[in-house]
Amino acid sequence: MMVRKNALLGTSCGLLLILSAWPQVGAHVSSRADQDWAITVETLPSPAGANSAEPQLTAHGGRVTLSWIERNGSRASVKLAGRTTSGWSDVRTVVSGTNLFVNAADVPSALELSDRTLVAHWLREGSGNPDAYDVRLSWSKDGGVTWSQPTSPHHDGTQTEHGFASLFNGPNGGVGIVWLDGRKTNPEAPEGSAEAGDMGLRAAVYGPDRRQRGETLIAPRVCECCSTSVAETSEGLIVAFRSRSATEVRDVFVSRFADGHWSAPTPVHEDGWQIKACPINGPALSARDRDVAVVWFTMQNDEGHTFLAFSRDGGRTFGQPVRVDDVSSLGKVSVALLQDGSAAVSWIEFAEKRSQLKARRIEPSGVRSNAVTLAGIANGQTSGVPRLVLSGDELLFAWTETNNGTSQVRTARAALRER
Repeated sequence: MMVRKNALLGTSCGLLLILSAWPQVGAHVSSRADQDWAITVETLPSPAGANSAEPQLTAHGGRVTLSWIERNGSRASVKLAGRTTSGWSDVRTVVSGTNLFVNAADVPSALELSDRTLVAHWLREGSGNPDAYDVRLSWSKDGGVTWSQPTSPHHDGTQTEHGFASLFNGPNGGVGIVWLDGRKTNPEAPEGSAEAGDMGLRAAVYGPDRRQRGETLIAPRVCECCSTSVAETSEGLIVAFRSRSATEVRDVFVSRFADGHWSAPTPVHEDGWQIKACPINGPALSARDRDVAVVWFTMQNDEGHTFLAFSRDGGRTFGQPVRVDDVSSLGKVSVALLQDGSAAVSWIEFAEKRSQLKARRIEPSGVRSNAVTLAGIANGQTSGVPRLVLSGDELLFAWTETNNGTSQVRTARAALRER
């Protein structure tokens, strides 16, 4: 299942009912009542302009970068701004053109490195095949005013899908990237056939001189259009992704990068979710020292649910999953590990035939806070994938709000109080 440009992407319950089988997922939910989470979510004026969408938030070294896409007719621009003490910085444009691949699930990103260098990635349309597109990278040494000539981490030359990328800080001041790579797929073959081939997960690392140091295959067969997520532990990097077995089980796996090598992928939890199509619903990761939190969407008993699992050993093993949603979920998840070892999670709750963007804190013991509804500060329908990051003593949120066919990236903050 390829991701088409400008497709209205989301979880279709009808499609899942036809194509899926749902085993019971064992999950720990504390027998205690949900605990109070005394936070107040406040609107933060967004730097994004009209017709903006596809937000992404990244955080490193206390610096947060918000990126998004703005459209003007057939032209699209990737833009960014940094978090400041008074709001957001001046907006910078990374790239603009008529050949950007624009999609609600596969979004650009920008990351500020330790030396204040900005690195951004976006997607460029291919030629010939409408489902083909490439990952592009560029660097800025002057705060986003000017950008280097773009390059690509993949060099296979195939007109196939390359996307769903995640940036990370590389060794010695460099940068790394993981992405879904379709070089082994055949877009002309019937979908689901053996001849269609396999989507792979690959990684590349660049030095501080912007020279690529190599390219690695992490997993040879993964879900075709579920986003990836990368986090940095005290023992190295970890990436989370949705795998794809020979029998179409699409559970969430992780791989760790240490001593120059990616480990063999292992499951976070064996949900056993079998579906003959990509759910377009990837996992999210956060890490602090040796602690890791992974949140993901899955299906069971004809309903979608969101789960969270903690690791205390750098992602080698994970504890019993904790259910995040209250009734059911559409996924679209994000997570941030907090300083006390708990995790803040956001997701789309689906109940009584309506969806709401919600967040809550979950402790490693399984104790959950009350759910905070972020939709209360929004005026329209939330679309795309909302984002959540931790910066110092505040949580930052970003999402796309759609009103009467017009989209706008919104942002908000919540100050954290010590318990």
